[in-house]
Amino acid sequence: MKIALVCSAGMSTSMLVKNMRQAAEQKGIEAEIDAYAEGELNQHMEELEVILIGPQVRYLKQRISGKADSYNIPVDVIDNMAYGTMNGDKVLQQALNLTS
Repeated sequence: MKIALVCSAGMSTSMLVKNMRQAAEQKGIEAEIDAYAEGELNQHMEELEVILIGPQVRYLKQRISGKADSYNIPVDVIDNMAYGTMNGDKVLQQALNLTS
């Protein structure tokens, strides 16, 4: 599974990516999880399975969804509380729920 987290510069989600990777490893889930700035996303669309957007840039959801629709990639805004607490397990579960 290939998951992208999107924020304005790709920086604020880096700790969350680390926590999600740890959660996936603990659950035995093979997942490639990376953070991208919104401007980088187009270069990765063909390989992505889920896109999660940082709550601070939720205004990008409509624009990103428009691009992702043509690739059949589900897009959602990361749960505010999970983001604030950097809860990698909860955000990983949110991504998994979008693909099931």
